[in-house]
Amino acid sequence: MEPIKRTLFKREQQTRTAYRIPALIYLSEDKTYLAFAEKRSSMHDEDALFLVMRKGKHQHGSIQWSPTQELSSAVLPDHRTMCPCPVYERNSKTIFLFFICVKGRISEQTQIKNRKNEARLCYVTSKDNGAHWSEVKDLTDSVIGEDEITSWATFGIGPGHGIQMESGKLVIPAYVYYIHQRSRCLPCYFVQSHAFCFYSDDRGEEWKHGEFIQAESCECEMTEIVSRNGRSHLYCNARNTGEHRVEAVSHSTDFNESNIAPKLVEQHKVGCQGSVIGFPVPESYSLDTKTWLLFSHPAKKSSRGDLQVYLNRTPLKTKGWEKLLMIHHGPCGYSDLAHCENENFAALIECGTDSEYEIAFVDFHLNLP
Repeated sequence: MEPIKRTLFKREQQTRTAYRIPALIYLSEDKTYLAFAEKRSSMHDEDALFLVMRKGKHQHGSIQWSPTQELSSAVLPDHRTMCPCPVYERNSKTIFLFFICVKGRISEQTQIKNRKNEARLCYVTSKDNGAHWSEVKDLTDSVIGEDEITSWATFGIGPGHGIQMESGKLVIPAYVYYIHQRSRCLPCYFVQSHAFCFYSDDRGEEWKHGEFIQAESCECEMTEIVSRNGRSHLYCNARNTGEHRVEAVSHSTDFNESNIAPKLVEQHKVGCQGSVIGFPVPESYSLDTKTWLLFSHPAKKSSRGDLQVYLNRTPLKTKGWEKLLMIHHGPCGYSDLAHCENENFAALIECGTDSEYEIAFVDFHLNLP
C-alpha cells in the first residue's frame, strides 16, 4: 500500500507555471521540514524563475504546512535560479541553501556545445529555520577560480540535500561537464560529466571543491557511511547515461574509484536523478556497520515511472541493494529523501497522474522483516 501523499507545489494549468527539482531537509530540534523547489514559467529548464519553499511542522499528530514562500534573496540579476541544495550546520544552527544562477535563458546544452560556462555557484543562509534569509553570496571566483572555470563547460549542484559529517565537514554534491583535452587525435577536446563535491572543513566559513569521479557521472547525492570500527566514508550515488547507477566511496572528498551498481537501474540512455541518505542501523540488528542506506529512484527502465525506495544493509558493497517500498505508482521523476527519527522517513517527489511536474510530500515508516 502506498503512503499518503500531499501535493505541496501544484502545477498551474492556466498560467503554465510548473515546479521541479525538489530538495528536503528535516530539522530535528524543531521537528520541522523545509521543502524547496524551482518555480518555472513552463516545464523547460530554461524557464526556471526562482526558488520557493514551504515549511512543515509536526503538530498534534499531523504535519501543518505554511504557505509557499518565494526566496527573493536567492537570485542574481539577469540570471535564473536552479538546483536547490540545503544543508544544516548543527553547531551554529545555520541553514546553507546552495544553488546555481544561470545567465538568462542559456540552456545547459548550449553551454556544453559552446564550451562556455554561464552558471554561478551561490548560497544564502538562515539562522531562524527558514523564516528569514541572508543576501546572496557568489562563490564562483573564490572556490572555482577564473582560470579553472575555463575548463568547465558548465556545472550544477546536487540537486537535493547536502550533508554534515560527524567531523563537522559540510558537503554539497555537484557535477561538472569538464572539457578534456586530447593530445594526438581530432577533435582535440571532448566534454564529459563528472560528479564531485564542494565542501567546508570550518563549518561554512571557507569552501573548496574536491576531485572529480573519473567515470562518467552526473547529478548526485552523497552521504556518510560509518563502518563498525568507527571509520568514516563519504559515499556518492550518481546519475549515469548507461544502464545502472554509479557509486563511489572515499575516505576524504576525493573519489579515486567508482563502481556500477547492478541492482540500481537507470532509464535507458538518459538516466534520472535519485536520492540517497544514510541512517543509524536499528538497535535490534547486528552491527556489521553503523550505517544503512536508503535510495529513491524511478523503477521503470523505459520511462520515468513508479518511484521505488531501496535499502542497503551492507553499504560498502554495490550488490547489497534490495527493493523496500513503492511510494508512488505512475509518472515520477526527481526525489529527495530525509531521515526523521528512528525508522521514520520522508520524501519530496516529482509525481502526478499524467505527468511528473508537481511536487508532493510523503512520509513513511521503515518496516523491516
